[in-house]
Amino acid sequence: MHAQIIRQFGSADVFEPAETERPAILPGHVLIRVAATSVNPIDIRIRNGAVPNVTPDLPAILHGDVAGVIEEVGEGVDSFQAGDEVFACAGGIRNTHGGALADYLLADASLVAPKPRSLSFQEAAAIPLVAITAWEAVFDRGRVQKQQNVLIHAGTGGVGHMALQLAKTAEANIYTTVSGRHKAELAGQLGADHTINYRETEVAAYVKKYTNGEGFDVVIDTVGGANIDRSFQAAKMNGTVVTIASRSAHDLTPMHNKGLTLHVVFMIIPFLTGKGLSRYGQILRRISQWADEGKIKPLLDEKTYSFNEVSEAHKRLESGQAIGKVVLVNEYF
Repeated sequence: MHAQIIRQFGSADVFEPAETERPAILPGHVLIRVAATSVNPIDIRIRNGAVPNVTPDLPAILHGDVAGVIEEVGEGVDSFQAGDEVFACAGGIRNTHGGALADYLLADASLVAPKPRSLSFQEAAAIPLVAITAWEAVFDRGRVQKQQNVLIHAGTGGVGHMALQLAKTAEANIYTTVSGRHKAELAGQLGADHTINYRETEVAAYVKKYTNGEGFDVVIDTVGGANIDRSFQAAKMNGTVVTIASRSAHDLTPMHNKGLTLHVVFMIIPFLTGKGLSRYGQILRRISQWADEGKIKPLLDEKTYSFNEVSEAHKRLESGQAIGKVVLVNEYF
């Protein structure tokens, strides 16, 4: 099969095309003929060698997000059959069978869900990792409730735009930070009740404007770094902060003084431990249903790439210019 592989860690230019052997089917697995994938920040960190604990052995085929068609079904799998259109986050990291930057991906069937009928393969491929991460942030950790004031940082980012829509299903009041007018319009279309240009408005100012100075019930940080400190500042007394990017040092005094609860979401953990993987397929089944009901819509960057352009796709995400998810389509599908 055709594949894009890396033989060493480094810049986006380390990808190279290769002919590799098609994976053999295993019990409890499905073989997916890959139509599309998308780039996530974890893919970049794996590529440049920044997260050795989650990195597959080299040479490696990267990318976890996949949308495609079931080619073959392994023993013990009765939930799928050949020809089914599916999507998943199922490869590209340690303890998986290759990645999605190839003609075929062997996936644990418990990770896989029917593709939303209303979405294209490209749209479906943009969803899995960010939707699962957002689900854990909004429902499992944030426990967002009806009429709560919820602040979501970076509302047009990968996880941010999905968290915004999931929190909306809980009938919360959604506030989100953006960097300009165009992103504010997009966030509004996705369901944000209020958008905040963080480049023009300080935290104290928007906390006063929107919550009478009390702070937000739940703050979901999808940025990390100094934004975690801003999240502490924006949360109300005894409020909740959820972050998906906490590889940094912080003074927890503001958190202590407010009695805040801090949660960290790292959706890769079940792949490393082997525990809880089946839940991801269950989450994606609900996401698929909501997408077909019009409650969930992926935001795709204006530029789409072929697998042979994977280096350019990675550069696009790294540039900070992408809005929404960067998607690649398999030219051999």
